[in-house]
Amino acid sequence: MAHSPDLRKPKDEFLSHVEDTGPSISHNVNAKIWNPLMGISKDNLRSQVNAFCREYGFQDKEDIFFRGALAAQNPVEYEDIPELTEDDKYWLRREVTNRWHLPKALYYTIALCSLGSAIQGWDNTGANGANLSFPKEFGIENNGWLVGVINSGPTLFGLLSAWAADPVNILLGRRGTVFVTGLFCIFPVLAQAFTQNWWGLLICRLFMGLGMGIKVSTIPVFSAEVAPASIRGGLVTSFQLWVSFGMFVGYCVNLIFYRVGKLAWRFQLASAFAPAIPVVIFVWFCPESPRWLMKKRRYPESYQSFCRLRNSEMQSARDLYYAHCQVMEERDAFAGVSFWHRASELVTVPRLRRAAVAAGWIVISQQFSGINIMAFYSSTIFVEAGYSTLSSLLASMGFGLVLFVFAFPAVYTMDTFGRRNLLLTTFPNMAWCLLAAGLCFLMSTENSARIPCIAFFVYLFTAFYGPGIGPLPSIYFAEAFPLSHRELGAGLTICINNAVGSALSLTFPSLLKALGPTGAFGFYAGLNMLAFVVIFFIVPETMQRTLEELDYIFGVPTRRHISYQVGTWLPWFIKKYIFFQRKAKLEPLYKLDGSADTTGRWPPFFGRPENIPILYTTNREGDRLAFQFMAMEEACFVVVSTQVMGEKGREKLKLVGSPHMTSGGGFAMIFGPDGTPLVDPLDPGEEGILTAEIQLSTIDYAKQMLDVVGHYSRPDLLSLNVNLKGAKPVRYV
Repeated sequence: MAHSPDLRKPKDEFLSHVEDTGPSISHNVNAKIWNPLMGISKDNLRSQVNAFCREYGFQDKEDIFFRGALAAQNPVEYEDIPELTEDDKYWLRREVTNRWHLPKALYYTIALCSLGSAIQGWDNTGANGANLSFPKEFGIENNGWLVGVINSGPTLFGLLSAWAADPVNILLGRRGTVFVTGLFCIFPVLAQAFTQNWWGLLICRLFMGLGMGIKVSTIPVFSAEVAPASIRGGLVTSFQLWVSFGMFVGYCVNLIFYRVGKLAWRFQLASAFAPAIPVVIFVWFCPESPRWLMKKRRYPESYQSFCRLRNSEMQSARDLYYAHCQVMEERDAFAGVSFWHRASELVTVPRLRRAAVAAGWIVISQQFSGINIMAFYSSTIFVEAGYSTLSSLLASMGFGLVLFVFAFPAVYTMDTFGRRNLLLTTFPNMAWCLLAAGLCFLMSTENSARIPCIAFFVYLFTAFYGPGIGPLPSIYFAEAFPLSHRELGAGLTICINNAVGSALSLTFPSLLKALGPTGAFGFYAGLNMLAFVVIFFIVPETMQRTLEELDYIFGVPTRRHISYQVGTWLPWFIKKYIFFQRKAKLEPLYKLDGSADTTGRWPPFFGRPENIPILYTTNREGDRLAFQFMAMEEACFVVVSTQVMGEKGREKLKLVGSPHMTSGGGFAMIFGPDGTPLVDPLDPGEEGILTAEIQLSTIDYAKQMLDVVGHYSRPDLLSLNVNLKGAKPVRYV
């Protein structure tokens, strides 16, 4: 049994303003999304906000933070909060009607950070063109493994450097980390142009990997931490958008330097330094991540950052205070302090393990899609298809252009259609496109349709990749982990990504020789379908939840998630989209805490005859008390109705002569969350309709006095569902 939120004693000084009666973060079996401010009276909320302001130096802003806390407590019903000003309500409405209307500082931060990701795409495609010439210059054109190692140099070293993201971010912050990693994306990249042997080139690319591993772990996290929940997916998508842009520019550079001769590959590789220049110069003009500043307990600076990233002071205070409350919940659940302790918790703590598994599988799926193989080896593949060297570079540029253009839809669909839905929609389509492209290689080389067909299906594959698995990994790992483990989780995910990417890059030249183009494309088509199946079972939706609310999403046990997908979602999908049952309804897996409970019709409640030894719980009075207690224990509305039985019914059921089960037995009542009967009862033999006005806010009021968590608590029943479909009346007999 949990005490009232208002009466709960603080655990320590740092947690003195956070209340908790919610579900377990690590074992959220009922898929509750908990608002830590729910159920707190205004007086107590004001006292907690004032204490927070005194502790962190906001004494002159107590009113602003109180209004922000009220808006966070009731994010939907803010129009009815008298304490909010008209200006406050105006900006809250704009969050719904004009959610992209945000300060320039936010877009500046997102754009500048994402520009750094262009280096990654540019280098991939620079290596694509360089593969046609540098192996010959260094005399390793027949050593596919060595060429693969050189191409994979950045990702190979990224296996180690990704783990450095945590200590570097702790020491330097998000902006400082972006600056330092930007330097590693300038000097080693330029040095590639001056190497005289293959091992010198490899060393330069390894140093590039040192910067890239940390950078790729940091930029999506930085973007996710400054973005509001409603458009976080779209904004963080810009990371992949700039990767795609870098790839397209890299292909263009390959063509520009194609006729330079032996020096072509040097320009193609070294030109990738360009995007890093503005990043290292202008990153210091961005606001620092407010959540990183909170982590360092620099709350005044965090508030100033929020003020640059939000439209009003009230919104800034709301986001800071709400994030503070949720972060305190995280701090309670994840107590590891040292690096190795926190690293081990990625495996030992269920909530963190689920996030690591889901984010890890998404980056593995991106590699399984075959896109990076296309980026590195598309020129080689098109030459294999019969293109000339120049034509293969032109075809590769088309591949880059398609990738860039089709990344744009994700900016909108990521926060409307959803992350999970995009993955489940695009992976099967990518699979059949790869299979079709592979089968086109079986066409005769004399067939004029062979080359256009191969290019068409490769481009179509890329078009499906762009809005789906393309931008999703960077979004997902940036938001999946709590603040205490965010850098570590991102580092682990990038490490997995680099390990799988390196393995595939190393093996693809040999795979292409062993299986041929058709077999290689078919192999990757199979990997796409494998990715689809696993995503269906283990990857939860994260759309439009705050970073802190995602604790409860990943708190849902994997078994519960799989059970829902198989037992609820899949039958609904079959009914609606295969059998075209338009009225098929899907019960959501995740529900906000604070709704109502319904109990359907029960058998008759009979009176307790005198001198007959029957259990008290089997008579009318005992059953009525049971339902009343259920309402009090669960702090919910209970609607109960029982069957009315007549003499003919008794005859059919062969109950004539029973001293207990006599005619009547009807009972109907609506109980409030505190157990109060809300209507007058009907006569046991009478049928009728009972009506009561229900105010869901009384649930919060009841929970302030008693909030039970135990055997009979049913927080999984969180909605009051009414069947409006007409039914045949039951005839009283």
